[in-house]
Amino acid sequence: MSKNNIDAYRRKFLVGTGVAAAAVTVAPGLLLRQAQAKPADEAVTDKVRWGMLIDIDNLPNGGQGVVDACKKEHGWGNETHSNDKQKTHWVRTVKVTEKLTKHSFQLPVMCQHCETAPCADVCPTGASFKRADGIVLVDKHICIGCRYCMMACPYKARSLVHEAIYDQKPDSPRGKGTVESCTMCVHRVDEGKQPACVESSGGAIVFGDLNDENSEISKVLKEKGGKQIRADLGLNTGVRYQGI
Repeated sequence: MSKNNIDAYRRKFLVGTGVAAAAVTVAPGLLLRQAQAKPADEAVTDKVRWGMLIDIDNLPNGGQGVVDACKKEHGWGNETHSNDKQKTHWVRTVKVTEKLTKHSFQLPVMCQHCETAPCADVCPTGASFKRADGIVLVDKHICIGCRYCMMACPYKARSLVHEAIYDQKPDSPRGKGTVESCTMCVHRVDEGKQPACVESSGGAIVFGDLNDENSEISKVLKEKGGKQIRADLGLNTGVRYQGI
């Protein structure tokens, strides 16, 4: 890609934390889709805030299916190449044990898509940013791999790509020397679909608009409630849990 094309892409990608977009070529055979709202000719707005509610008691295999679906969708679990066995985690399962009762449970942990995102606050280039609809992303074109965002994230939800990348997915561009994390399957969301982890959860994960009181996720939260991980930090996460 020429320098002029990269500069043009950066302007479109950052202005308004999500401008309506087209696909941009970043490598032979690979397309990087910009943040795109529906309809395609309208910008992302804060009228919508996307979120997830995860019922850990009903997750198959303790959430391993969620991890597997994410790997398949985004291609970060490919270990066919000997030098690509990196400890990348867009989502991982965490075992939690209560000290008093010794009760243990597992839950999937990914980017929590915070309303007040620490990763975006500390990023020196603006590569880490939050779209108006609440989805937190990384612009791989201007990420310098400083890892400030990784240190700032209280959920350890980000990782740095150390190795060369193979067999990339067109909708999930990755790059050596850049930080990556859960994108809430933004490419699917902008097409009116649900994230891959939601589809694989057997109904244990509800996805929808937290700003819409008539959405399924809002109704379930009102009826049954939902907790944040580290609610004491006051980050107002877009991911909530039941059963913790």
